Amino acid sequence: MRLDRTNTTIFGRWWWTVDRLNLFALTLLIAIGSILVTAGSPPVAKRLDLPEFYFVHRHQMFLLIGMAVMLAVSLLPPVAIRRLAVLGFVASLGLMMLVPFMGVQTKGAHRWMDIAGISVQPSEFMKPCFAIVMAWICAENQRRVDFPGYRLAIGVYAVTLLLLLVQPDIGMSITVTAMWAVQLFLSGLPFLWVFVMMGMGMAGLFGAYHFFPHVAKRINNFLDPAEGDNYQIARSLEAFRNGGILGRGPGEGEVKQFLPDSHTDFIFAVAGEEFGVIACLFILGLFAFVVLRGLMRVREENDLFVVLAVAGVLVQFGMQSVINMGVAVNLFPAKGMTLPFQSYGGSSVVAIGLGMGMMLALTRRRFGQK
Repeated sequence: MRLDRTNTTIFGRWWWTVDRLNLFALTLLIAIGSILVTAGSPPVAKRLDLPEFYFVHRHQMFLLIGMAVMLAVSLLPPVAIRRLAVLGFVASLGLMMLVPFMGVQTKGAHRWMDIAGISVQPSEFMKPCFAIVMAWICAENQRRVDFPGYRLAIGVYAVTLLLLLVQPDIGMSITVTAMWAVQLFLSGLPFLWVFVMMGMGMAGLFGAYHFFPHVAKRINNFLDPAEGDNYQIARSLEAFRNGGILGRGPGEGEVKQFLPDSHTDFIFAVAGEEFGVIACLFILGLFAFVVLRGLMRVREENDLFVVLAVAGVLVQFGMQSVINMGVAVNLFPAKGMTLPFQSYGGSSVVAIGLGMGMMLALTRRRFGQK
């Protein structure tokens, strides 16, 4: 197939309008994630009496599905992205309502459901859809004077937050709140309300500390490591010290032998020990590039919906990345949040693929299209 500018097929038009640099960066992150899970997961599988490459094979499958979803969604026009997001958001909220009653309990939280033998976390799919739905609400609020945009935005956010707190999932609640606040601010929310939201956020953190024991424990352990169990954080920091600048070499790391979550929450520690600080900085640079490049693509965009949607999806992507890497180096309290495309996980990988596909679709060059 010729890929010159005279190619007017769907794929040809997509290739010449999609952000190929961001597509390449995301593909590189997916490839790196495949390597890291291959390096970090076999010892975990052994401890669980599973086949040595159990997590490796499953992660490769999830990555292929996630990439297929990303590419398929990136072909869609903005109108189709809105419709897909609305359907996905409604379906996710419906499943989240069932999670407390039909979900599987893991580490004291009800976040997963067993659907046809597959463990699914509905809230992961809710995040990118929430960003698109909120962008549409805020954009309509600016376009139509009779549209109750702010009231609808507050109502949708409140319902979503309530369902997340019931699980409970404080880390995702913080991510969703940040997305919501950024989108409202970019849509023209008065500064007075910005300060009100900041105050509400502080009050929310205060309430989470006092009403959720696991949150209080993690914050206390972070503030005073000597008082609590910081085994995983200590091992993670040790891994970075052992790795140094260039790392100990692929397969030579030891942290994966002891860390229970070396293939998920602490995959960045595996990267630090086996591939070194330079590799970690390269991964960090890729995440930063995806976020900044996506924001640059909408810098001159006239469609407010596109600007808000891309900003929301990238805030989620960037925050999740920063929080996971920050936890690994003890900059933040433990959150139980995966590193996009790097950590093992089916729902997370596919949902991130969905979100990045939406970002790629909305940042495509459009000539006269709406």
